[in-house]
Amino acid sequence: MIVAHHYVVNSGLTGQDSPMALNPNSSNTIFLYLFGLWGKTGINCFLMITGYFMCKSSISVRKFVKLILWIYLYKVIIYGVFLATGHDTICLKRLIQVIMPVWGFNTNFTSCFIGFWLTIPFWNILVKNMTKRQHEVLLCLLLSMYTFLGSLPGFGVSMNYVTWFGIIYLIASYIRLYPMEIYDNKKVWASVSIITIILAIASILTSHIFLRKGEALFLSDSNKIFAVAIAVVTFLWFKNMNISYSKLINTIGGSTFGVLLIHANSDAMRQWLWKDTVDCVGHYNMPFWQFAGFSIGVVLAIFFICTIIDIIRIKLFEEPFFKWYDKEPRFQRLAAFLSK
Repeated sequence: MIVAHHYVVNSGLTGQDSPMALNPNSSNTIFLYLFGLWGKTGINCFLMITGYFMCKSSISVRKFVKLILWIYLYKVIIYGVFLATGHDTICLKRLIQVIMPVWGFNTNFTSCFIGFWLTIPFWNILVKNMTKRQHEVLLCLLLSMYTFLGSLPGFGVSMNYVTWFGIIYLIASYIRLYPMEIYDNKKVWASVSIITIILAIASILTSHIFLRKGEALFLSDSNKIFAVAIAVVTFLWFKNMNISYSKLINTIGGSTFGVLLIHANSDAMRQWLWKDTVDCVGHYNMPFWQFAGFSIGVVLAIFFICTIIDIIRIKLFEEPFFKWYDKEPRFQRLAAFLSK
């Protein structure tokens, strides 16, 4: 969902004088509005999974080292490759961006996720010491401000992703800490999920037909009502699926963050991937079914190629490094000291 979203918003297909703006009623434009609709919902799904498991877990130095090395490896290697091939430049600002583990706590997912991830121990203190009623009141208050009022056209909400991730964390931790019988009804959540997705699609088509706007009014950002609702109800649906252990699913799942780190690495990557290599704009005028097939095929190809690259990273870099790390006494003493 996130790769498909980037296919639309990072490729030059949107914006002033773009193919979608110049051809608002074409079948390809309507397809792209629906195809790229789910990126912010995908972010919420990712954070729902994080919150559900981490509210009963803990952050360790090892986990933090793994996360930082994961990020830095792709930052440095991709920058080096693009620099050598003339797709990136050497300047002070760009070098600082590569050196810094974070760059802007606004809409940059990786930076905001690191910032939020470091606050998880404090969120856990909060959720474990609140009563159920306090948890419910806090959720109602925050969702009223950020989601219900924030979904009203013209009602401004200045949202920071670090803060928003905390709200999703509160939702997921509530589901985990206060189980209810209704949470386990797979048929209910399957039906609710399908209905909610249909309503979200209908909202886009209605906006396009009657308001002449191809805007995802209720899905345009992670705090919007359908972006939140779909993430929550589909999470409950999938949580209750009786899927047996699958090494393939776990392998792919373990590399999804790597897919993001690769294909959304930098502006240079976005230019090279979506505009130069895939050339989304150049393929826009293809016949509808060919264009739809091309778009879906590109997104799947990028997802699986990036997954394979990340699996190779794990085998060549991560596993050997942590075999050494786990045997190094200095790291164990540091971890013991920081855990205090």
